[in-house]
Order: sequence, then structure tokens, then C-alpha cells
Amino acid sequence: MSKKKQLKLALEHIKKNGKLDLEDLKNLSNDEKQIIYQLYNKGLLNESFLLLNKIDASEDWSSIKEEILIKETQSTPVWRTVLKYAAIFIGLITTFFMIQKENYELQTYEPSENSITLRVDETNITSINETDDKKIISFNGKLIGKQSGNTLRYDSNSEIDEVIFNELQVPLGKIFNIELSDGTFVHLNSGTKIRYPIKFLKGTKREVYIQGEAYFKVAKDTLHPFIVNADAVAVEVLGTEFNITSYPEDQEIYTVLIEGSVDMTNSFSPNESAILKPGDQGSWNKTGHDTTIEEVDVEMYTGWITGELIFRDVPFSKIAQKLERRYNIMIQNNNKELAAKMLNASLNVNIESIEDILKSLMKIHPFTYKIVDGKVLID
Repeated sequence: MSKKKQLKLALEHIKKNGKLDLEDLKNLSNDEKQIIYQLYNKGLLNESFLLLNKIDASEDWSSIKEEILIKETQSTPVWRTVLKYAAIFIGLITTFFMIQKENYELQTYEPSENSITLRVDETNITSINETDDKKIISFNGKLIGKQSGNTLRYDSNSEIDEVIFNELQVPLGKIFNIELSDGTFVHLNSGTKIRYPIKFLKGTKREVYIQGEAYFKVAKDTLHPFIVNADAVAVEVLGTEFNITSYPEDQEIYTVLIEGSVDMTNSFSPNESAILKPGDQGSWNKTGHDTTIEEVDVEMYTGWITGELIFRDVPFSKIAQKLERRYNIMIQNNNKELAAKMLNASLNVNIESIEDILKSLMKIHPFTYKIVDGKVLID
């Protein structure tokens, strides 16, 4: 059976049953499966089937492109979608029919740096639009979860029977939520990356990896400890709520416990651990490799979830760093006195622009600034 016929049969079967059929895809290469996977996840199966039906071995690819360009001037949504994902179709046609192979090649999909991205394997990365509602399908065609607006939820009843990791990355200026397969809910702050199994398997520890900042509401499961790995630090819990901060540029990794209990360890001294109680902050220093514990106001470390940034006796240099992440803007401070100034402030990024916040801070400690090409310059 020709590749073209195999593809058309697979697409017909998927359209009819509403899911990928592994039996139809078994004779295809991994690259070919990835193309179908991308089309399915983007809801483009109908459009691709229409396009494939228009292709004949004697037809020239340039004539097809001309027809698409003509359709572009019309108001048919299907053809706007075809143009939007033209690279995928070009790759598909290249793979199966080798039409004018010398003129183009399959392109690796690279989401915008300002997009929330989901990596489902080493080569498959997709952008997430916070307004979408859609199903999330694994590479082998199984339903593993769904996206509802700014939250990605994984299905505990999926048919996955092996440890497969996904990776979610939230860019600067955005926050996002994820519910893992065990019911653990995670709020992800700006500039955060999390790697996690799409399904936690029985008899194994629930283990995730994070870079950035996240608030965890861990589902209780005494038989399966939950472990958050952040650089050299590991935080182990059974069921609790805590905030963890581990940005690469920070000198310390912080864990703030809201309720329950956590055991904080590090790879430099694996036999040493710090048990935190509610209201405690555990800090591990990347240079000295030591852990300290102190009581803190937890609202200062969890307010970001609702847009609140609360600072108590914090130097402006630290405030500027948080503002850079949350607003996705660069702040160049040439005022050394201001950098070391300890400030108290309560800000809300959901209702205040960066200029609103700068003007508020100016009332606490006078300074001048200007915004040039998206950069705040403070004198």
C-alpha cells in the first residue's frame, strides 16, 4: 500500500472515530507519526484531508500553492488555517510525496519566546494559548488530559503505563496552572519551567523537577511521597501546601511552608535534612551549601498567585528583579543608593502598570526614570 493511501486511510479513520489509531500508523516512520500528531493536536485533520484530496501525482506543488494564495483573499476560515500552518502541510507533503524536495524541508516548530510552551517529547513542542479549551494527546495517540483556559489538567485514568515526562515552560510576564495526574495543583510563576510525568504510576514516588517559582497544593498519598527537585535541593512531602523558589540567578533556593510538613534536603549533604513547620522558610545557599530556617509572613511569598507583590524591608534591587520577571521588562538602575534602599510596598500587577508601580515607589524614595525601547532606565 502506498504512503499516500496509508495516510488517507489513517486520516479517514481518525475523522470517523475522533481519535488516533495506532494500527493505522504502525507502518509509518516517527517523523510521519509526529506530523499526524501535530495535525491532530492543532485540530487540522479536516483541512489536511481536504488538501491531500487535491493532490495528484501529476500535479505540481506550485499550482497548489497558487490556489492556496487565491483562497487567502477569500473569507473561508479553512484556508486561513491552512496558511497559518503552511509549514506543517509543506512538511507533510514533503514526507509522503517528495514534491519538489529541493525547494523546501520540514521545519522544526519553534514557539515564540513569549509563549507558554509544552514539550511532549524531544522534538515536539507546542504553544499554549491561555484562552483555548482543548484535549491533550500523547505521542502514541492516547488522551492524557485537557486544557481549560489558563489551566492544564492531566487525566488520572489515562491508559499510560510507563513513565513519560512532559515539560511546561512559562515565559516572563505570564503565570499558568497545572493539575498533575494525582490531583496535585501547581501555580507557576513567570519565568518558570516544570518537568513532570504525565501520569504517576503505582509503587513509585511522585517526582517533579522545577526551575523558577511555584506554589504546590500536593494531593495526599501516604504510599507515594511527592518530591520536588530544584537544582541541588529536594523537598519531600506526602500532602501539603508550600511555595518553592529556585531561579538560576538567585543565590538561594527558598521553600515556604503554608500547611502540613516538608523535609528539605540537598545533594551536597544528603544525610542532613531540615523539617519545616507551617510559617517556616527554609533557605539553601548555593555557595555555602548550608540551610537556614526562619519564621516568615507567608503572604509575602504567596501573594503573587493573585497578582499581589508584597515587600517588607526588601532592597530595591530585589524588588526590581521581581518586577522584571512579572512584567517581562528590563530595569537598568544606575542609582546605587536606590539599589540598596530597604523598602516596604504592596503592589498589584493585575491592576497596576509598570509605570504606576514606579511612580508609587518614587513616593517612598525619590528617583527619576525613563522608558526607552521597553527598558526602564533609572538615574
